[in-house]
Amino acid sequence: MKTVEGLYYSSDHEWVKVEGNKALIGITDHAQHNLGEIVYVELPEVDDELEKEESFGVVESVKTASDIYMPVSGTVIEVNEELEDSPELVNEDAFGSWFIKVEMADNAKLDDLMDKEDYEKFCAEEE
Repeated sequence: MKTVEGLYYSSDHEWVKVEGNKALIGITDHAQHNLGEIVYVELPEVDDELEKEESFGVVESVKTASDIYMPVSGTVIEVNEELEDSPELVNEDAFGSWFIKVEMADNAKLDDLMDKEDYEKFCAEEE
């Protein structure tokens, strides 16, 4: 399982890369590995306002479908449209294949997320 230093991680296996008050959000390597071959990604619309822990999309694999949950609250300012045509990019590079970019409503919500070390421990306990 690959993790990246400097990102925030949720217990639902999403990652967050913070850039000021904006954040890129995707699913972790652990999540894509457990899902298997990803064949479809459904993403929200630009300008959608989403609350922390709200489902914002769906990832479908040959094995299952799984909701993706907001690790922070915010307004969608960009979606990665490349994933709609090439969902397999998530399997190839989970941390390079972000799903959405949001303007965060509250940076304090980041305190609820895990750092790299805590996320690795969390995943090890889940096994």
